[in-house]
Amino acid sequence: MKKSVVLKTEIPGPKSRALMEQVHQHTPKSVGHGTPLGVAKAQGALLTDLDGNTFIDFAGGIGTLNMGHCPPAVVEAIRSQAEDYLHICFQVVAYPSYVELAAKLNAITPGNHPKKTALFNSGAEAVENAVKIARAYTGRRGIVVFDRAFHGRTMMALSMTGQVKPYKVGFGPFPGDVARISFPYPYRCRCEGGAEGVSLAQLDQLFRCDLPPDQVAAIVMEPVLGEGGFVVPPPTFMPKLRELCNQHGILLIADEVQTGFGRTGKLFAVEHWNVVPDLIITAKSLGGGTPLSAVTGRADIMDALVTGSIGGTYGGNPLACRAALAAIETLEKEGLVERANVLGARMRARLEPLQKQFDCIGEVRGLGAMIGIELVEPATREPASALAAKLLEACLQKGLLMLKSGAGNNVIRTLMPLVISDEQLDEALDIFASCLAEICASVPS
Repeated sequence: MKKSVVLKTEIPGPKSRALMEQVHQHTPKSVGHGTPLGVAKAQGALLTDLDGNTFIDFAGGIGTLNMGHCPPAVVEAIRSQAEDYLHICFQVVAYPSYVELAAKLNAITPGNHPKKTALFNSGAEAVENAVKIARAYTGRRGIVVFDRAFHGRTMMALSMTGQVKPYKVGFGPFPGDVARISFPYPYRCRCEGGAEGVSLAQLDQLFRCDLPPDQVAAIVMEPVLGEGGFVVPPPTFMPKLRELCNQHGILLIADEVQTGFGRTGKLFAVEHWNVVPDLIITAKSLGGGTPLSAVTGRADIMDALVTGSIGGTYGGNPLACRAALAAIETLEKEGLVERANVLGARMRARLEPLQKQFDCIGEVRGLGAMIGIELVEPATREPASALAAKLLEACLQKGLLMLKSGAGNNVIRTLMPLVISDEQLDEALDIFASCLAEICASVPS
């Protein structure tokens, strides 16, 4: 079998090192970089750096490339649109692709009720607008979110994000009227009543003591934690949350920025629990590699705002809309939602035996191709952040690009393009297994 990984130089090579010198000279260190590589080209599930080294990409633009690098239909859609016009601003002159994409999202998102969609640039921007919509519709101010959640880096989104370092350090004060409860995290919960019981009890106490439900506009939840460590809630939690929202007239907002468009083996993660949110936030793989996000929701909610109160100059840019339509078409034609389940099963078949072999793997969890590998200190089960960093570096040196997540930076996450071949996936898992074995063998017992 021909290997996909091709390593021609040391990692990083001289051209990547030269670029990183320029990066450090001209851009702020606060932006940060997961790897010291400069990219030359990328296709499918492979990325080639400036020195000609080819890597298997398990980062996928942090979940933006479910349909792969440079899907042919997306590239052609962008090229075709660029020949007509690059930018108009939908709030000045309407164009078909914005409307076609809104109609498509209204059709494919959960729920049979009438829906409408507004388009924006980024996940954080969509989160901010979802909050505005919820507050305007309900006439309430309170927003309930979860610890370990990540909703973006703008100020309202940061207030909702449940991790201090590195996202919130030095940026306060943050917007108020945001309350936080525990995300149900079964692996980390050793409390009576279980993870679900703890979260629901905290929500009940919040309603009784600090924020009455009639003052809560929305509960905002990632159906599966993304940056928080790929944590899947217990199967009955989301339905119970939906019932509570119905009982109190609270909107349920699903942040599907990272989970959406097939990653979990469903088109949207909430479908695993047959839950229909009032608003659903999408971004990342929606745009097929272009900057685009959306808020889709019940038509009566979306129409409750004053005309002109949401929008933006670049929201739903023509290039991004055409790219998104082509990306969704690629997802459907190539059966990538079903492919995510195949990939997930194939990964579990390799990773779960590794969990039994190496006691530094505390848990292998996830839905579909959204698999997290939590690394822990065997004696204490505390997050093994140093081990995770060593493992990522070792994998990079052998041609596998991966990312970590979790509040302890100890969860390895899998965000490979769903177009990855079986051979490429197996090669990547071979690299991961060999690096894990080498690192564990070097650690004194």
